[in-house]
Amino acid sequence: MKYEISRFETIELMMRYPTGYEEGKRYPVLINLHGAGTIGQRVEQLREQCVYRLTELMELPMIIVTPLCPKKTWFDVFETLMRLVENIYSAPYCEQDRFYLAGGSMGGYTAWQLAMSMPAYFAALVPICGGGMYWNAARLKDIPIWAFHGAKDPTVLCRESEIMVEKVNQHGGNAKLTIYPENKHDAWTDTYSNPAVYEWMLAQRKSAVVEPTEDLYSNNSGDFG
Repeated sequence: MKYEISRFETIELMMRYPTGYEEGKRYPVLINLHGAGTIGQRVEQLREQCVYRLTELMELPMIIVTPLCPKKTWFDVFETLMRLVENIYSAPYCEQDRFYLAGGSMGGYTAWQLAMSMPAYFAALVPICGGGMYWNAARLKDIPIWAFHGAKDPTVLCRESEIMVEKVNQHGGNAKLTIYPENKHDAWTDTYSNPAVYEWMLAQRKSAVVEPTEDLYSNNSGDFG
C-alpha cells in the first residue's frame, strides 16, 4: 500500500492507495474525518489513524483519504471541506458510484452534516459516535447509513445517533444503528477494525443499495471485491 501527503487549499491530507494501484484506473474512495483529539497533530501522524492502522492487513481495494483539520473544529473550515469533497469526487482516480464518507466523534458530527449538505455525492455514510441536525434528516433518505455508538458514551450521548437514525428512517431512508453495549466514547476502534463494515460499504453503489444483514455484524473477514 502506498501513502501520500497532499494539500487542498488550507487542508493537508493523507491518502492511502490500495496494493496494485494503477494510474488511470478508478477506485472506490472513502473520506474519513477525524475527531477533536487529532487537532494539532502533524499530517504525518495521520498515518497512525485507526482507519489506516486497523486495516493494514485487510487489503481493501479502495483509496482512503483523511484530511487534517487546520482549525479548532471542522465547522470552522466547512466550506473548504465541501470544496475538497468536490475536488476528490471529480478526480480521475475516483469511482463516483462508490464514494463513501465516515467519521468519528467531531468527525461523526461533521460526516452527518456533510452528507446532509451534499447528499448527491455519497453512496454510503458511516457516522461514529456523532449526531446532527435531525430536522434536516430527510436530506439523507437516499443514502445508505450504518451508524455506530457506545451505549455508555459520556461524551456524546448514544441518543444522538439514535435520533438521527430514527429521523432518517421516518422520512423513508435506509439507516441502521449498531450500539456497542459496553463501549464508552471509543466506538471507532471496534468499527474500523470490523471487515464487515467495509464489505457492506463497498457493496453500496448509488445505483444499488445493499442493507446490512446479520452476517455482516460478525468480525469474520469477507470478500472486498
